[in-house]
Amino acid sequence: MNEFEQDVQSKNNDVVDSIKGFVSSFVFFLLIFTIGVVISVIGS
Repeated sequence: MNEFEQDVQSKNNDVVDSIKGFVSSFVFFLLIFTIGVVISVIGS
């Protein structure tokens, strides 16, 4: 048996980590988009 399979660093589910990464990147780009829209509305 592989020695790394016996002593894993993280026992978290990969799906949960994937959802966290997707949501955080989505919120980041949404924030950039809203800042751009606010600047566009103020400028016009």
